Amino acid sequence: MRVREMLKMRDSNGARMLTLITEQFMADPRLALWRQQGTTMTDKYRQLWDELGALWMCIVLNPHCKAEQKSSWLRQLRRWNSVDVCPWEDGNHGNELPNLTHSLPQGAHGNQELRPHRTVFTRAIEACDLHWQDRHLQHIIASDLYANYCYHDNQDGSLFDSRGWPMWHEHVPTACARVDALRSHGYPREALRLAIAVVNTLRRQQQRQLEHFRRHKKELLHKGHTSTTNLEGWVGHPLDPIGTLFSTLTESGRGGEEGSNTCLDLSDCSSVVSRAELQRMPVQRLLGDGESYVALAVETALIGLGQQRVMPDGLYAQEKVCRNEEQLLAKLQEVEVDDSLVKIFRKQAVFLLEGGPYSGLGEIVHRESVPMHTFARYLFTSLLPHDAELAYRIALRAMRLPVLESTALPGDLSRPHHMVSVVPNRYPRWFTLSHIESQQCELASTMLTAAKGDSRRLETVLESIQKNIHSSSHIFKLAQDAFKIATLMDSLPDITLLKVSLELGLQVMRITLSTLNWRRREMVRWLVTCATEVGVYALDSIMQSWFTLFTPTEATSIVATTVMSNSTIVRLHLDCHQQENLASSARTLALQCAMKDPQNCALSALTLCEKDHIAFETAYQIVLDAAATGMSYTQLFTIARYMEHRGYPMRAYKLATLAMAHLNLSYNQDTHPAINDVLWACALSHSLGKNELAAVIPLVVKSVKCATVLSDILRRCTLTTPGMVSALHSRRNSGKLMSLDKAPLRQLLDATIGAYINTTHSRLTHISPRHYSEFIEFLGKARETFMMAHDGHIQFTQFIDNLKQIYKGKKKLMMLVRERFG
Repeated sequence: MRVREMLKMRDSNGARMLTLITEQFMADPRLALWRQQGTTMTDKYRQLWDELGALWMCIVLNPHCKAEQKSSWLRQLRRWNSVDVCPWEDGNHGNELPNLTHSLPQGAHGNQELRPHRTVFTRAIEACDLHWQDRHLQHIIASDLYANYCYHDNQDGSLFDSRGWPMWHEHVPTACARVDALRSHGYPREALRLAIAVVNTLRRQQQRQLEHFRRHKKELLHKGHTSTTNLEGWVGHPLDPIGTLFSTLTESGRGGEEGSNTCLDLSDCSSVVSRAELQRMPVQRLLGDGESYVALAVETALIGLGQQRVMPDGLYAQEKVCRNEEQLLAKLQEVEVDDSLVKIFRKQAVFLLEGGPYSGLGEIVHRESVPMHTFARYLFTSLLPHDAELAYRIALRAMRLPVLESTALPGDLSRPHHMVSVVPNRYPRWFTLSHIESQQCELASTMLTAAKGDSRRLETVLESIQKNIHSSSHIFKLAQDAFKIATLMDSLPDITLLKVSLELGLQVMRITLSTLNWRRREMVRWLVTCATEVGVYALDSIMQSWFTLFTPTEATSIVATTVMSNSTIVRLHLDCHQQENLASSARTLALQCAMKDPQNCALSALTLCEKDHIAFETAYQIVLDAAATGMSYTQLFTIARYMEHRGYPMRAYKLATLAMAHLNLSYNQDTHPAINDVLWACALSHSLGKNELAAVIPLVVKSVKCATVLSDILRRCTLTTPGMVSALHSRRNSGKLMSLDKAPLRQLLDATIGAYINTTHSRLTHISPRHYSEFIEFLGKARETFMMAHDGHIQFTQFIDNLKQIYKGKKKLMMLVRERFG
């Protein structure tokens, strides 16, 4: 915003311009609409409000502002703050945070009244109570030469670090807001001095926290759970304290703000050290030997990113944590790594691993703490060329995701007072969980790629993935990544990495076996491909333990079928003995699946067992055993057609008769999908001979009530002699057409005539005029069937007379019947 540039030039119009901008923002009608509809504002618009709140912090923290100005700003801020549509600080409707801005050593607590919700102006309102009169603070800002021998009120040793350099103990975001205010008002050198004092404090706190944890380590680890030390993390914080320190230090390192010769004049404060006094002090630099502003900025970023902090409530606040972390890491990646930075990486990595509850990478973290996956991936890639062991320790420690652990315990309420326990069980209000899991997956993939060729490291990474990643989709992605890396075209396959890929694939199979996953079929196919690449023993292994990995349908239709395919045999370069062993395992699997799920696996089992007589007979017997209760007519007809195709017509006939027993075709189902199967079954029995046809017709009469289907079957049976279709069964041929006056065709003819009579009455019950012509055509087909009987003409005439008598009220229809049939 232009406001910051105006503030740097110490233009008094900056505050007025910001007031006008804020008024315009508060009058935006979208605010009321969003609040009324319960929807959230866009991220870009939301970030503008954040910037507005940060600018007001800079305004009220102006070192030279007068009391009456601050009072005026405070009234404005309170007025805006009280408006219902004023955006809340975390973007979440209903969050309440304690007043952390006033955790100050000055004793200037001001107004302690807590609002039910913190708005974007709350921190600026609280900052109106802050001042710049602290003598130690003024010394820090005033000179580069300030050290412990310049100040004699340091009785408790808390104002200077072990090197004698000044520290500033204030709530870190508040201290950094002072730094931002100094920079914004055109005092870069003073901002740099205060920033370095804050960083010195962070370093000292980190060291003391480590010492404290080491003293109480046994007790803390024995409890097995911990609390977070910060409800407000520094990364993702509304005031962006780490980002402020980083930019202040790096811009000074590039000389971006060194041109300013203007000094902050606080001469109205009696406690400021005089320039004559400062000139008598020994020369003291802001940095130690071998240090640089950039190195200090990097270390500050590492401290902030590694802080254990609780995941905030609300979608916006959680997205902001992720976004700020990525922005900070992007800035770190622009820094060229040299030996001095490698030392910092090593130092901070050790601190993070051993920092206990103060570190996001400590041995035990709180269930609700922000995960370290993205940060750890940066540390891993930075440390790997220089200290691989430390890099893997960091990455493996960061892999955990306690919020998804069902056994995770809530925070320990017995912690010391400075360790704030948070409310447990807020999951699943982690709106960014999918993003977090994808970052966890990226970290694991990075480790897998780096560990290629190192069996010990690969095994360790595999164990970590299996323990910590709970998403089957992400594990599958890792398995695919490992497979691609292991089978690069320009080298021989890495068998160790291939085995890792296979193990991950097996885990995916186990996870998704009892849960729905739309990619399941793809996963099964991929696993067979991976096992094929590993070798014949891997294929045999997955077939031996198929019931823990696949459904019976998958095992037969995908696994066993692929294993027995020619492409697999060629790929594995198997000899005859190996082929037979593999085929034997596949047939055993198919029979087991057919026993477990005959409806879906019987046909596949028969197909897979074709070349082995004993196995084929076993599969056929399984079908017969299941036919009575466990299989539908559709499945039985399908297997029966397969049997005919394979040259087993009698078995096909047997299965067709079993299928007919399950079928029921009502009078109006003349388009039923099973009609073709019924016609095929009758044609098959007709081709086999008179006895087979005589056996199947009673089944047809019992199962089929549709007149048109019965008449179609009747005509087909009268066109040829039974047994004439196939020369193989010509021994059954009597040489004569079957008589319609004798069994079994007489029974079929009577059933067909009866079906036409019943269907006619059913259709006349609710017939409408638009269906009259269609009904007359139906009666015409019925007459053709009646005429096939020796007394058919008499029966049909009686039938028509009965219709005229019963349905004489349907005059128009009966007139049409008389015109057509007399």
